[in-house]
Amino acid sequence: MSKENFVKGAAILSIAGLFVKILGAVYRIPLTNLIGTEGIGYYQPAYNIYNLLLVVSLSGFPTAIAKLVSERRALHNYAGAYQVYKVARWGLFLIGIVSSLLVLVFARGLVSFIGFPGAYYSMLALVPALFAVPLLSAYRGFFQGTQNMAPIALSQIIEQVFRVVVGLYLAYAFVGKGLEEAAAGATFGASAGGVASLILIYLMFLFSKKSIKQEISKASGNRTEPVKDIVKSLLYIAIPITIGASIAPLMGIMDSYIVSNRLSAIGYSSVQIADMFGELSGTAQTLINFPQVFSTAVAMSLVPAITDAFTRKQEGRLNATANAGIKMSLIIGLPCGIGLFMLAEPVIALLYASIGPEKHASSGALLEILSIGVIFLTMVQAFTAILQSINKQFHPVKNLAIGLVVKVILSYILIGIPSINIRGAAISTTVSYLVVAVLNLIDINKTKIKINLVQISSRTLLSSAAMALATAVSFMVLKSVLRSQNLAVLGSIAIAAVVYGICLLLTGAITKEDLELIPKGEKLARFVRK
Repeated sequence: MSKENFVKGAAILSIAGLFVKILGAVYRIPLTNLIGTEGIGYYQPAYNIYNLLLVVSLSGFPTAIAKLVSERRALHNYAGAYQVYKVARWGLFLIGIVSSLLVLVFARGLVSFIGFPGAYYSMLALVPALFAVPLLSAYRGFFQGTQNMAPIALSQIIEQVFRVVVGLYLAYAFVGKGLEEAAAGATFGASAGGVASLILIYLMFLFSKKSIKQEISKASGNRTEPVKDIVKSLLYIAIPITIGASIAPLMGIMDSYIVSNRLSAIGYSSVQIADMFGELSGTAQTLINFPQVFSTAVAMSLVPAITDAFTRKQEGRLNATANAGIKMSLIIGLPCGIGLFMLAEPVIALLYASIGPEKHASSGALLEILSIGVIFLTMVQAFTAILQSINKQFHPVKNLAIGLVVKVILSYILIGIPSINIRGAAISTTVSYLVVAVLNLIDINKTKIKINLVQISSRTLLSSAAMALATAVSFMVLKSVLRSQNLAVLGSIAIAAVVYGICLLLTGAITKEDLELIPKGEKLARFVRK
């Protein structure tokens, strides 16, 4: 996969991911205003369990499929690439059946164990999604391996559209019956989205089947393997990635469990705990997820790009692609983290007006802490993708496990301190991301890939510093002139974005060549030259 295809693939997924996250924000804002932070406290714990169960199908196997398909295609073995997809699809079908049945039977026990029994109906509402999404990920993994990102992007958009529309409608319809029922209606949107997305990507796969067969018929290196060998290869890649990817949802579940128990230990009631957890997961955490639109797209595109260079033993291209991916991650993570830190409380007040000034302040304090973690999280994603692509799958697993231990210890200690309480969960999350990022970088630099982080980040840091100054000054001036905090927030964000973009060009953090790699980027490059 060339650098051009890598950047274009990342751009396609970024655009789709941006649309998806905008819909997600649109979803969470009226949802939080509708059912409050307490209702989100019933909604989010079920989602944390759901996300952990989906890790198998949404992280390990799609990456394994993409890697094995990409490797075989690089060797002109198109028949072998298609065989990998077929074997994986049947495996994921079985995973979908087992996981959905397990949740159907043990839903009440699961939510009671983590301390949020009010999330029972929300857990049941996610059962159809647990069956549909594993199959969906089989198709996404195949398309990713063939460097065709468009079906992945379209399926993501359809999934989110159905999730938002169905979820909001059902939450509104059930809110009169109670917050637990309304939260369940909202979570059922994920099931509707998963089924709709599966239907779409299956149709797109059928339409592309003719070209797939033509590739196979013309290929010179076709050969198939015993199914057991393919299963072993898939599991060898998928298991460590799955274990590693389990860390994030495990952090969510541990947050639920530790928050519930430690806040209870210092005197908070179950309703107060659900309310505080809703502030953490429904307001602050929602905004932190936004930058991951772009960083996840970069990580997904890095896997086939680096795998191809690694398979062909092209060391120069391997280093160039890895450094380009990390550079893109920093260009995304630094301004997002700094911007959210500086405007934390005003942004919360803008988006969640109905929760009131007191919760604006407390949620803003959580967002300030988590915004720092955005920078480290985007780097973790890029570093992990690089290590996975060069057959170092167990290194991210080891590092993420260490990060989880750090997270659990800090959460237990800090949340139990009355003056810190729920903020301890945010602090421990940020510190754990930092630890994992540092450990991943150390492991990468022990391989043939050498990352010069100072050289990569210096110009982006300078641009981010200029943006931070522009944000502070513009917000202060606009607030006094317009006499409206909300308008001042919107204006300062727009000014900061323009200043940051100009500084990236002036400092050379983004070059003319980089712009020309973006779809239609040659027009943008001409505009910049003028």
